[in-house]
Amino acid sequence: MTHEVDDDGATPPRRGGYRKGAERRAQILDEMIRMVAAQGVDASSLRSVADALGITHAALRHYFPSRDELLLAVYREHEVREQDAPDRMRSAIGDMRESASRNREVPGLVQLYTTLAADAVQEGHPATRDFMRERFSRLRADLAELIAADQAAGRIRADLDPVDLASLGIAASDGLQVQWLLDPDAVDGERVLRLLESIIPAADD
Repeated sequence: MTHEVDDDGATPPRRGGYRKGAERRAQILDEMIRMVAAQGVDASSLRSVADALGITHAALRHYFPSRDELLLAVYREHEVREQDAPDRMRSAIGDMRESASRNREVPGLVQLYTTLAADAVQEGHPATRDFMRERFSRLRADLAELIAADQAAGRIRADLDPVDLASLGIAASDGLQVQWLLDPDAVDGERVLRLLESIIPAADD
């Protein structure tokens, strides 16, 4: 019979093992988010995270067997925290403008997102590709629903396809993030997205 091995190499008691494992996993994610937000994805190797937490590389791999799994877990946790952010606009482009404003404080997490997007279009990252495809599909659907509501309220012309407009908004937001990472002083993503929102044609009176 096998037993779970704890971070220090010892075999923990059965009772409380799952709770301790969940707490350790949460601790790893907290440290990883902190490191990525402060230093970018270059700080995200499994060994550097293990060293920062004072655990062995083998112990870390027990929770996150690969770099892809660790990066995906970090971004999922970041998304959960984003969803809990106050004062969401709940408009077609407004949410992305608010996100762009918050992202200025955590460039490393923006870099993480662009890294996942780049990995997703390359061979050898099936989990990342599935995650990004599902994320884009969900985001298009969510934005299209908001756009349809704006159309029903007369704020956006009704003959425009909501999914096409959603795809345009996502493309603009993602492209602006890359430009901002490369030259932060030259690009204000929030301002440009406000411009995009202003030029979407309104319904005829």
